Amino acid sequence: MISWNDFEKVEMRVGTIITVDDFPEAKNPAYKLTIDFGEFGIKKSSAQITKLYSKEELVNKQVIAVVNFSPKQIATFFSECLVLGVIGDHKEIILLQPERSVKNGLKIG
Repeated sequence: MISWNDFEKVEMRVGTIITVDDFPEAKNPAYKLTIDFGEFGIKKSSAQITKLYSKEELVNKQVIAVVNFSPKQIATFFSECLVLGVIGDHKEIILLQPERSVKNGLKIG
């Protein structure tokens, strides 16, 4: 169990994917994402979402991510946020996203 105070420390925000690149150096199939979080800036993330999403369909898609983790090095890339998703029955990732378009940077609470 975590306390409510612990939960409040996790900054989950909405952002829009602006670019998607292949990430051949990753151990598991992944994309390099660049995400616009509005007033919270542009952040990069590595995401293992290649099973269900093409690069083309990800551009302009809004996602939810944790934006206050320390950067994590994955191969030659530094991931600055953690894009959230549901782990499906076959370990495929289904992205979490707002039910309708909202302003980038809004907090999840």
